[in-house]
Amino acid sequence: MTDVSGHPVTGLDEVVHQRVRLGILAITHEAKRVEFGYLRTQLDLTAGNLSKHLSVLEAAGLIDIEKGYEGKRGRTWITLTADGDAALAAEISRLKMLIARVETA
Repeated sequence: MTDVSGHPVTGLDEVVHQRVRLGILAITHEAKRVEFGYLRTQLDLTAGNLSKHLSVLEAAGLIDIEKGYEGKRGRTWITLTADGDAALAAEISRLKMLIARVETA
């Protein structure tokens, strides 16, 4: 059996690594500020499903959620916090380490 202590997979963050949440963080990082409807469309989610994932990320301090109006329409905007930006960068770094390790095995 191979010793996996220190293996890159052990450093993956379960809050960040989940597919939808990783997508939310990546898209928000690229856009700097993203509207709820855009995320829902890009990630092909229901509003309820996206809301649940946003709640997890907000509770972890990785995103800020701002509610307001654009004209008469209610809008919700999402931005990364400094912790969210750092968590995304750390996750990408661990994934790169994991890829490198698999490719050289």
